[in-house]
Amino acid sequence: MFQTAPIEAASQSELTSQMAARLHTALTTHLQQAYAPDQRKNLRLFSATETADLLGVTGQFLRKCHSDGSLPEPEVIKNGRRFYSGDEILQARHFLEASSRKPGKYLPGRREGDKLQVIQLMNFKGGSAKSTSAIHLCHYLALSGYRVLAIDLDPQGSLTGFCGIQTELEFEGASIYDALRYDDPVPMSEAVVETYFPGLHLAPARLVLSEFETETAVNAGRGVAFFEKLSLAIQSVESDYDVVVIDSPPALGFLTLTGLYAATSVIVPMTPSMLDLASTQQFVEMTSAYLGVIEDTGVKLDHDFFSFLITRDDPSDIPSQQIVSLMRALFQDRVVGATGLRSTAIGDASMLKMSIYEVARSEMTRSTYDRAKNSMDAVGSEIAGMLQKAWGR
Repeated sequence: MFQTAPIEAASQSELTSQMAARLHTALTTHLQQAYAPDQRKNLRLFSATETADLLGVTGQFLRKCHSDGSLPEPEVIKNGRRFYSGDEILQARHFLEASSRKPGKYLPGRREGDKLQVIQLMNFKGGSAKSTSAIHLCHYLALSGYRVLAIDLDPQGSLTGFCGIQTELEFEGASIYDALRYDDPVPMSEAVVETYFPGLHLAPARLVLSEFETETAVNAGRGVAFFEKLSLAIQSVESDYDVVVIDSPPALGFLTLTGLYAATSVIVPMTPSMLDLASTQQFVEMTSAYLGVIEDTGVKLDHDFFSFLITRDDPSDIPSQQIVSLMRALFQDRVVGATGLRSTAIGDASMLKMSIYEVARSEMTRSTYDRAKNSMDAVGSEIAGMLQKAWGR
């Protein structure tokens, strides 16, 4: 039962302790109702039309593949209509890729000689839609046939929650902290878990990850440089993935910097407001100073792209569009052409720790859903194109 009586405390520490206890009880109760101990988050089924769009084929071609036996029938057929699970869509990609004359048409990931792409999303301004952008990018790439590893470097664990792991209830295994810690770190492979979303694995975060900041200050100058730790951890599992997506904490600390060193590309999400513009300017200036310190050690950093992503964009808001125009004038192609639109559909999905790809079109107003999904598709497609360009395609 929730305690609702006024709090009486003899000290501020006791007051805040009781507040934390009440919040923990309320949160745990809510999560137990949403994620019962014997349940796990599951990805919805996709209609034949959605599946054909994801595969880049026509509905007629998909039906032909089933009729001639080149693709197995999905398990779920209702009233003569086929519905596909994420695993079945991924399986279809492998079948179609095997018979395709164009390599990479259905599985567009790395080929022999291609380096692992590591994308870090970072900004120390809270509310920039960093974690929301990260999960949508992960889901878009996974649905497009890439093998994706998500790394949550934020001790708050927002990306971890999006991936269906509620640390308050069920998660007691290794986390990304265990692979980065200074005292007896575990292999990165032990810190990575599969998710309910086919093609997406996760190195989850727990609150203990914040200890990395303190430990790095204490261990300065000892052993492996702190900024190399994540890069070395990723190297041990890189053959299993095409793309790594890193969600950084909203701070420019040691965690963000170790991610920045590991990254092959950087995306800075920002909302188009004067306050966020000023904050982003300070963030980039501080980033430059820290990168200079790293480079002074003899390390050369070379990112394939370092781009801004406009989030929560409202085309009808004139002041915000002036900021968007200013950013494009200042940085041209270093601003992602597509924008993440401000949308109630994305906001409602995020409240349930879901991306727009996990929501069926029938569950929302169709025009609102289409607008939101088209926005996320455009961002994902453009970033995927940047990855392909980095691979020389």
